Amino acid sequence: MTRAFVFLVSFVFVSSPLAARAQMFEDIGIRAQGMAGAFVAVADDATATWWNPAGLATGAFFSAVVEYDRLEETREGDLPGPSPEWRSSGGGISVVFPALGLSYYRLHIKQIRPLDSTAASSASRQDQGVASPGVSSLEMSQFGASVGQSLGNHLVIASTLKALRVQSETHGDFDVGAMAAFGGVRLGLAVHNVTAPEIGSGDAVVELPRQARAGVSLTSAGVGGTDNLTVALDADLTRTPTAVGDERHVAGGAEAWMFGRRIGLRGGLSWSTVGDARLAYAAGGSVALLRWLYLDGEATIGNDRARQGWGLGARVTF
Repeated sequence: MTRAFVFLVSFVFVSSPLAARAQMFEDIGIRAQGMAGAFVAVADDATATWWNPAGLATGAFFSAVVEYDRLEETREGDLPGPSPEWRSSGGGISVVFPALGLSYYRLHIKQIRPLDSTAASSASRQDQGVASPGVSSLEMSQFGASVGQSLGNHLVIASTLKALRVQSETHGDFDVGAMAAFGGVRLGLAVHNVTAPEIGSGDAVVELPRQARAGVSLTSAGVGGTDNLTVALDADLTRTPTAVGDERHVAGGAEAWMFGRRIGLRGGLSWSTVGDARLAYAAGGSVALLRWLYLDGEATIGNDRARQGWGLGARVTF
């Protein structure tokens, strides 16, 4: 089991990512966003299909999540040239059965080009919503099927097979994940876009870099009057290009459940370890409308333009 986990970690470091796109782990997951993105070693609901498919084996018997995310994009002054403020939305639906997860996500991808690119100044570009020379946006749909395999009593290895569609072109790709659990302590590792695919053509080409993140979490029952308390720490192992520069996040967050798991509160902080310090502060909560139905919400603020926004979701779990 230890050898398998070490092999997966080694694969991340020897596989050099292509750095040309902006798609982050934090783009999906209301609970995860409420913990500032410290979720790779938590991933115990249907958003495990995005965050870490190995979490399928550690969560509820059945889970389904529907969510909507509103993201704030670049503003005036973030980049050279005119850059009026504008916003984008995303979200999706995911369903997890025992040992199987199905998901659909619609993502807003910011494309980054050199400022002297002829494509950036072309009046006939295919992509929509141009923010400034060198930056444009595209919508991408992702269909996924997640499966996993337990290796002994403590380790799960899993993968999400993906069909990615931009405009009229579709490509296949996959994510991989690992989760090791020892009592209340869990170790997680997830790698997105293993094949680093290129989708589309001409001005609308989308290149998704390989991304990796590792995390650790600790869950304990009955702490400070809570039903249970989870604290988590995540760290990106690769850089992610965004419209405001490369980022490599470190995130810490906590989640507390109270009143018979009818109320959940979350908070966290993340920062980029690349370039100038860019901080993001997140907070979120859940309310149980029924014993198996939750309404989730989160908001993220700070000086990290790539992270600002809010999201709402509904979650079924039993």
